[in-house]
Amino acid sequence: MPEEKLIGRVSHYYDHIHVAILDLTDTLIVGQTLHFKGATDDCHQVVSQMQIDHQDIQSAKAGESVGIRVDEKLHENDRVFAVA
Repeated sequence: MPEEKLIGRVSHYYDHIHVAILDLTDTLIVGQTLHFKGATDDCHQVVSQMQIDHQDIQSAKAGESVGIRVDEKLHENDRVFAVA
């Protein structure tokens, strides 16, 4: 089983546009696989694009909040893990 590292949490989910806002506690880069885990959520997704203030970025660091498009419905406070 791949190693996982907690890198943040979902602070908001916009259902109508399928975008999650992640509050990061570690670095995140485009192309990384994420595992979202919550009370009712458990899914994986590759980050294909992320934004800060509607500007595309390739990487983000701890303390930043980023928006990413997701395929599954998520919930606030879901934990976000980077899959190694």
